[in-house]
This record gives sequence, C-alpha cells and structure tokens, in this order.
Amino acid sequence: MTENNQDGRNRKNIKIGFTVTIVQKHHQRTGELTEGIVKRILTKSSNHPHGIKVQLQSGEVGRVKKILRDI
Repeated sequence: MTENNQDGRNRKNIKIGFTVTIVQKHHQRTGELTEGIVKRILTKSSNHPHGIKVQLQSGEVGRVKKILRDI
C-alpha cells in the first residue's frame, strides 16, 4: 500500500478497496472524520466540490475528504 495525498473530489482517484476518510452528513458542522475502506462509490459525476460520496464496508456513507492508502 502506498501513501496518497490526493483529495476526494475527483471520482477517478477513488477505487473500491481504498482506505479513505469521510465526513458523514451529521458530522459536517464539526468536521469529524471517519476512516474506512470503500465498498461502493455513490456519486455518478466525475467530480464534486464537497467530495465524492461513498459507502464504506462498515455501511457508513459520507463524502471523501482524503484518500489515505490505495491497494
């Protein structure tokens, strides 16, 4: 696995199996981040200014803020 400093606003940077940090809808005000492994990519467009929406293997859904590691 490699360290990756790309942000989560471009869909092409995110793949299933990547470890990312997301902000969930109810944590947007505080900015609390949740780390997990991408299970599904939910945003259909190629980019989004607030981050690509994903579902983690834990079932949590949020917008990617940072890509930590790829496979």
